[in-house]
Amino acid sequence: MKAIVYTQHGLPATDPHSLVEMELPKPVPGPRDLLVRIHAVSVNPVDTKLRRGSPTETPRILGWDAAGVVEAVGPEVTLFKPGDEVWYAGSIARPGSYAEFGLVDERIAALKPTSLSFGDAAALPLTSLTAWELLFDRLEVKPDDEGELLIVGAAGGVGSILTQLASRLTTLRVIGTASRADTREWVRELGAHDVIDHSQPLLEGLRAAGVPQVRYVAGLTHTASHYPQLIEALAPQGKLGLIDDPDVLDVVPLKRKAISLHWELMFTRSLFETKDMIRQHEILTNVAKLIDDGTLKTTLGEHMGKITAENLRKAHALVESGRARGKLVLEGF
Repeated sequence: MKAIVYTQHGLPATDPHSLVEMELPKPVPGPRDLLVRIHAVSVNPVDTKLRRGSPTETPRILGWDAAGVVEAVGPEVTLFKPGDEVWYAGSIARPGSYAEFGLVDERIAALKPTSLSFGDAAALPLTSLTAWELLFDRLEVKPDDEGELLIVGAAGGVGSILTQLASRLTTLRVIGTASRADTREWVRELGAHDVIDHSQPLLEGLRAAGVPQVRYVAGLTHTASHYPQLIEALAPQGKLGLIDDPDVLDVVPLKRKAISLHWELMFTRSLFETKDMIRQHEILTNVAKLIDDGTLKTTLGEHMGKITAENLRKAHALVESGRARGKLVLEGF
């Protein structure tokens, strides 16, 4: 099968050797696996981080978001059959989705939204799972909770679905941040009640919006640089949830306000095959229903063309620039 791989880590995305096309054997499904013919993928920051910083001794397939059609199933599969149209974010411990075929455990896949094309659907799995788990599993927000949620980086992939989930499925006042005029408008369209510029002091932006303190913070990007302000903005006994990777994070300043810290990694359930691993199947099933009934919309930001090494290099470069809005999708081989 055709696959796009990296063989040398640390190369810039613009280097023609950073991602290359290769023929690899078609994978064979294990007991609970689906063999999926992949129609569309999207690019996430984790893809670029691994390409730059994770050495590999063999060609490694990156990418975990995928939408496609089930070609075959393992002997213990009960949730799907060949011909089903599915979407998933995969496991970081297995080969990724930049290939014509991929394997995924049925417990972390779901039927894709019927109202979306493969490309539109591929934009959503990883970010939807991350946003849902962060909001409902880590921060433990209930639909009727009162208070405010500050989303730092609301225009990005996770932020653009988290903004929708929080504004449509909860009663929280949602304050999103974005640094450019076009991304701030995008965040408003997604449902944020207030939008502030995170290139300026966050506390000033919150005060200008009439928000002296917030109950919850979702730190999606540059948490280290915003950290002192986030602590000051949080109300006593507030909750701080993160998804990014600060080099160092001093938790001591959280004590005075009894702020709780929550770290979300979408891959944890599949990586450790936790007892509740099937929750990701359930979350994606719920998100598909919310898409099909019009509650949520795809966060596709730009369609980058076919799934080729050249187009993936362009997509990686755009993600690394920090200027992508929503998700970058590639479709077809």
